[in-house]
Amino acid sequence: MTSDTIADMLTRLRNASAAHHSSVSLPASKMKVEIAHVLKAEGFIDHVEVSGDGPHTLLTCTFKPRTREGRPLSGLRRISRPGLRVYARKTEIPRVLGGLGIAIISTSRGLMTGQAAQRSGLGGEVVAFVW
Repeated sequence: MTSDTIADMLTRLRNASAAHHSSVSLPASKMKVEIAHVLKAEGFIDHVEVSGDGPHTLLTCTFKPRTREGRPLSGLRRISRPGLRVYARKTEIPRVLGGLGIAIISTSRGLMTGQAAQRSGLGGEVVAFVW
């Protein structure tokens, strides 16, 4: 049993991307599905599919194909973890790689990118950095 399922998801995505897999399947939860939808909306992954029901629900993420510039998903980093939660006010939302990446923020209105949280005037828990 893993104590940090979000870190497990990000590690599986990072490893599958580095190994040039076309897709990765992992156990689903509401938070993981929302993170996958944010990654799809920002263009890091191509397709998100949730299959099954009950405790055996699977989340399948399909990666975009590689281009000459490289792979669309080159890095993921878990920021807030169970042992050390990291929160940011609406004025302190971090920038990732000078604006080239995104910060995934858990706000009172759901998961969103750092830029969307700033536009909405919301702060929250900094879940992960993606670039």
